[in-house]
Amino acid sequence: MDPTSRPAVVIDNGTGYTKMGFAGNVEPCFILPTVVAVNESFLNQSRSSSKANWLAQYNAGVDNWDAMERYWQQCIFNYLRCDPEDHYFLLTESPLTAPESREYTGEIMFETFNVPGLYIAVNSVLALAAGYTTSKCEMTGVVVDVGDGATYVVPVAEGYVIGSSIKSIPIAGKDVTLFIQQLMRERGENVPPEDSFEVARKVKEMYCYTCSDIVKEYNKHDKEPSKYFKQWRGIKPKTGAPYSCDIGYERFLGPEVFFNPEIYSSDFTTPLPAVIDKCIQSAPIDTRRALYKNIVLSGGSTMFKDFHRRLQRDLKKIVDARVLASDARLGGEAQPVEVNVVSHAIQRYAVWFGGSVLASTPEFFAVCSV
Repeated sequence: MDPTSRPAVVIDNGTGYTKMGFAGNVEPCFILPTVVAVNESFLNQSRSSSKANWLAQYNAGVDNWDAMERYWQQCIFNYLRCDPEDHYFLLTESPLTAPESREYTGEIMFETFNVPGLYIAVNSVLALAAGYTTSKCEMTGVVVDVGDGATYVVPVAEGYVIGSSIKSIPIAGKDVTLFIQQLMRERGENVPPEDSFEVARKVKEMYCYTCSDIVKEYNKHDKEPSKYFKQWRGIKPKTGAPYSCDIGYERFLGPEVFFNPEIYSSDFTTPLPAVIDKCIQSAPIDTRRALYKNIVLSGGSTMFKDFHRRLQRDLKKIVDARVLASDARLGGEAQPVEVNVVSHAIQRYAVWFGGSVLASTPEFFAVCSV
């Protein structure tokens, strides 16, 4: 049977989780951690049971290609359960990946798995394609991709990445988890040390939100603790005894690291809105208005409640201040700049969904490397 008559396989290897499935679907079939067991005796254990025996793989590019090959083997044969010779493949890569990485990926896919065709897409372009609606097909915009281990701000003009303006930020979802873990530890919460990272991650995913004013939020929590403080209940992994702890200020302080990074680390202190502004200002002047108008969020760490509203407000302040300063200096009145941060329900899997949309078009098979 002709491979072009079967749906293509779409695999998005993220820094925290890998999403995989078949083209044409709305959601990935499987989502699993991007980790590889170091020692085979730990293969049947859960990821949280023994952290030291798991090796995170895809954090900032691949270091161990043998492990990556084993991982893809697991994805294709154990999860998707398909014959790679019968399907075209679409894989993703981050914007700053070295060309050698594509060569290694192609080598593994064609020589080990014998795939009939392969397309490696930049995940930011796919995230932009995921924002497609029937009314507008806008392929100019800035993609803010906040994953578990890396954050990229990538300007795209007419479907092409503006490589010289890409910005990378050393703060991502994992840092939010570590910061929540640190806050809970400093407050002396009764969480078993071996379980504290996992608890912090679950607190981040279930309870965190973005606030508009950090001082007001502190006051709200202090006035009505019973309303805003949550209770976490768990079971100690070693003894099986139940425990509980309070979840308070970390609910809004976690996501705050993107807007006030100095509260987490003194190494990097530029807020995310300022980085986006710097990225757009370094892009060609004729694309800037279109870029401000279409800022697309992608990745699980942008799913915090009101994240897009806060980002839009802070970015608008920076842009408006610049326009006012320009008016005062030149004595004219410039046209206001429209700032729009796009948030949609599928942004957690935006890259995978964009790949699914792209791989289900008839043109896809024509542009694949065969």
